[in-house]
Amino acid sequence: MSKIDPTARVEDGAVIGEGTEIGPYCIIGPHAKIGANCKLIGQATVIGHTSVGDNCVISPFVVLGGAPQDLSYKGEPTRLEIGSGCTIREGATMNVGTIKGGGLTRVGNGGYFMNNSHVGHDCMVGDNVIFATSATLGGHCEIGDFVYIGGLSAVHQLTRIGPQVMVGGVCGVRDDVIPFGLVNGQYAALEGLNLIGMKRRKFTKQRLATVRAFYQRLFHGRGMFAERLEAVQPLAGEDPAIAEILDFIGKGKHRPLCLPAIEK
Repeated sequence: MSKIDPTARVEDGAVIGEGTEIGPYCIIGPHAKIGANCKLIGQATVIGHTSVGDNCVISPFVVLGGAPQDLSYKGEPTRLEIGSGCTIREGATMNVGTIKGGGLTRVGNGGYFMNNSHVGHDCMVGDNVIFATSATLGGHCEIGDFVYIGGLSAVHQLTRIGPQVMVGGVCGVRDDVIPFGLVNGQYAALEGLNLIGMKRRKFTKQRLATVRAFYQRLFHGRGMFAERLEAVQPLAGEDPAIAEILDFIGKGKHRPLCLPAIEK
């Protein structure tokens, strides 16, 4: 059975999963669905059309399902979906989507969201991400699996960050970041590959060498970037990571590509 503190306010219509603990002074709205074996430590708010997966831990002063910070929002029943196994620390916020953005904000499984981090409306966030203190997403961002965003970093709306990227602290990310990229700086620039993350994902020495050679040719070779990009297209078959990077670049729509500082 779920355990609900007598000071908590759980509205009629809310769904609370088996084994979930709702701590002191929490507020659970009528359209909220919280999975099994979650723990809301206290003074957390889950409102709007929000669903939270199993085995999540939600700290005090978190607000999930608040209205989008978008002037076009008129109270439509848009949604926020959070996967299982997430840890959401003090003061973090995640907003529901907007009609114009598809009506859904989605956060994957196993994420760790440190204090005061923020997921804006209509964002799509992958699995096993880490958002450090005050890491912030503007609306409509796409964040891949195993992404790390450093403390006090902000990602511009409509920006894509590919899987296994590491974003340094105090970065303003205004451009799309290729999968496996490492970015740093006040206005984020591409500094190389996230080799530590790739090793953790069991990349062999041979794979690392192959992808690094591709990276050097694409971002530091001779000629214009567009010419180099055309020249490396046949390398997609050499490694799945290369194919993933090239596919990511080809699908860019709203934001330019994050490049090394010497290319900007």
